Amino acid sequence: MESAEVRDLDPREPLSRLRRELGTGPGGLSSREAARRLAVYGPNEVRRRRHRSLLDELLGQLVHPLALLLWTAGALAYAAGTAVLAAAVIAVVVLNAVFALLQERQAERAVETLARYLPQHTRVTRDDQEVSIEARGVVPGDLVLLGEGDRVPADLRLIDGTLEVDMSMLTGESMPVARTADPSREGAPLLSEPNLVFSGTTCVAGEATAVAFATGDHTELGRIAVLSQRTVRERSPLETQVRRVAWLIALAAVGMGAVFLLAGVASGMSTVAALTFAIGLLVANVPEGLLPTITLALAVGVRALARDGAVVKRLSAVETLGSTAVICTDKTGTLTRNRMRLEAAWTPHGTVDRSCPHPAGFERLAAATTECTTVARTPDGLAGDPTEIALVEGADWLGHPADLDGRDKRRRALFRFDPLLRLMSVATDHVVYVKGAPEAVLARVPDCDREHVMAEVAVLAGRGLRVLAVAARTTGRAPERREDAERDLRLIGLVGLDDPPRPEVAGAVERCHRAGLRVHIVTGDNGMTAAEVAREVGVGHPRLCVVAEAEHVHDHELDELLTRDQEIVFARSSPETKLRIADALCGQGQIVAMTGDGVNDAPALHRADIGVAMGRSGTDVAREAATMVLTDDNFATIVTAVESGRRVYDNVRKFILYIFAHTTPEVVPFLIFALSGGAVPLPLTVLQILAIDLGTETLPALALGREPAEPGIMNRPPRRRQEGVITAAMLVRAWVFLGLISATLVMVVFFLILWRSGWYPGAPTGPGTALNHAYVQATTATFAGIVMCQVGTAFAARTEHASLRGIGLFTNPLLLWGIAFELAFTALVVYVPPLQRVFGTAMLPLDVVALITLFPFVVWGSDEFRRRLVRRSAAARDRVRPMNGSTEE
Repeated sequence: MESAEVRDLDPREPLSRLRRELGTGPGGLSSREAARRLAVYGPNEVRRRRHRSLLDELLGQLVHPLALLLWTAGALAYAAGTAVLAAAVIAVVVLNAVFALLQERQAERAVETLARYLPQHTRVTRDDQEVSIEARGVVPGDLVLLGEGDRVPADLRLIDGTLEVDMSMLTGESMPVARTADPSREGAPLLSEPNLVFSGTTCVAGEATAVAFATGDHTELGRIAVLSQRTVRERSPLETQVRRVAWLIALAAVGMGAVFLLAGVASGMSTVAALTFAIGLLVANVPEGLLPTITLALAVGVRALARDGAVVKRLSAVETLGSTAVICTDKTGTLTRNRMRLEAAWTPHGTVDRSCPHPAGFERLAAATTECTTVARTPDGLAGDPTEIALVEGADWLGHPADLDGRDKRRRALFRFDPLLRLMSVATDHVVYVKGAPEAVLARVPDCDREHVMAEVAVLAGRGLRVLAVAARTTGRAPERREDAERDLRLIGLVGLDDPPRPEVAGAVERCHRAGLRVHIVTGDNGMTAAEVAREVGVGHPRLCVVAEAEHVHDHELDELLTRDQEIVFARSSPETKLRIADALCGQGQIVAMTGDGVNDAPALHRADIGVAMGRSGTDVAREAATMVLTDDNFATIVTAVESGRRVYDNVRKFILYIFAHTTPEVVPFLIFALSGGAVPLPLTVLQILAIDLGTETLPALALGREPAEPGIMNRPPRRRQEGVITAAMLVRAWVFLGLISATLVMVVFFLILWRSGWYPGAPTGPGTALNHAYVQATTATFAGIVMCQVGTAFAARTEHASLRGIGLFTNPLLLWGIAFELAFTALVVYVPPLQRVFGTAMLPLDVVALITLFPFVVWGSDEFRRRLVRRSAAARDRVRPMNGSTEE
């Protein structure tokens, strides 16, 4: 079969002819033939969306507000006749743009490569055996097995079975459509054919076998390139806010530069001197590297979460995770191990538990439970739903080992578990077997002592067991409709399944409570069972509320429940209940993380701020709708992700503080120059500012983005939704406190060198004058002093609350290497003659070197003392608050 033949195939032709042309037998393709076809047709992938060219992306970096500010400075330098300075400024613009471009590309790759953690798999028949392969390995002629929740991996023709398929991504229609193995309809459009399903669509119900007739670019999805037009990179709210601040900085700098330029010219300053001042003011206000550093910090957070088992699908979610206030979690498989075991059984004749090794009289119950399963036996053991695996394994204990081959031969109809009905049923020629929630099953049993049975359910549920009821009825023939099957039943008995909590969940819940997070359990299980699990893992802070029938709670009652100071178990919940809970919490302004794994969970996952899908047990639909996917299905991983989100957010604030703190000591020298009317020479040159912002500042800023979590990060309440990353308190700390301290120190050393050389205001310091060497030393001391203040600011910025001793001096080795680099770079600029000529520096006297060596300790020590006062003030408030609370009561 050649590639051209595949393109010419008509999938609507008679099935026998189509299978003959595809070379597919009843046992599917052989592994060798599949490998050959994969080499011929290539991977089953739609061609990726073309990225913008490097040139387009580079141009985009050259016109953001901070770059425009530097372009303005370069133009002023050229107008002033200082071509070397103009070239230097433009070089900075280009280097900064290249750096930002590389960081964004790295961030994009960080997100794209996460696909390897979650390869889409599909079931196929090869060599007459069912196997699971990556969807990209499907080839024309493969027999593909589809079930509820599966994404269709290629364009397929159904051979047998029935499906309901969500085709909205191709047709725009939101309602699922039915697809069967019926013959093709004459003249029907391809997308309307009743026996065809298409790549990228999703099975929402049913089960079928189909043959692949088109893969990769030859699918309908490949032809119309839907995916290539749907993917748009979202800008993080954090990036949006920082970009807005960048515009404000740029406008303020331009305004200040224009005002002082006019004032300088009016006061008699030469045009060249006035332009030099304006250039310095513009360059000093530009926080180079701010945007790419933020992007890199978010990308690093995404990678760290992936290593911890949480795959985040977009960068902005890392920021949102840090402010999560409520976690709504499933019970089974998330709080528990999802390794169930049949622990107890009840029939009208009595109760038995595992303490009895060989119970008698439970054979009929065991037979009924195993008939009502879809578990398959594979070479690796049983495969299927963990609940059903426990039932099949428990049948041995109850005295009736499961006959799975016979079960499949006897089955005539299968009605899969419906989360709304909370039932599953199968039919043989003469008997219908039903299992499900006791309330749902008993509602269909006309003759039974309901109160007595529910009392037995309560006993089993009180032990923390998941309770299922099993019933049956005799029929003349297998019913074709579900409503005909699940009526007039006779109760056979109850089974109790034990699914112990994961050992790490209790600690994770305790961390949630310390961090001010509320945990609600949303489960389809019995309220008493879920409440017992909640108590075991510590959910119920400060008190536990159990809603036994969550579906029946009205919206206003739900709002009232969620505003109370309590944690809630929503039992007997449906996927629609999850959506209503997510809606209510989001409406109250809470940041919500919602877990889910089923097809019907997708709306709730999409509605929540952080939709969390299960990577192992979840369906493709849930994973597609979610923001984050847990590769280990573990609740503790959600808490780890929240902590990581807080850490990333804190680190972004740290390096913004670090970068902004240096604006003041860079701007103040130019203000002194302007306000003195030129009587005080420029304490800092523009090239020295560029050396600081591009040479010494960048690596420590990047290292602060890798800072470990601050002690107590999970002991404070969640961040408010309205709170921005850049706050007034941060700007005061950066510009007024740290910035002014640094500016004062560097101006002291500048004037100290000049005054002891005999300088007075207005004295000439230009080339050829007696004071020129002292002036060059003074500007060099200003430059080196700012760098040394940077070192102190870097250590101060490492923590917002704790002391440096509390976080450890050596816990961020990258920062130590960054500081070592900036000190080495500064030494080269100050002491290497070729660099002295470029940057206008000179060797510093030893006493000046000794003086500026103290600057890091002054800057860091001042902030350490300030933080100590803040901690004492907070502790005093905490001591007063309980006293006030007890008085009010």
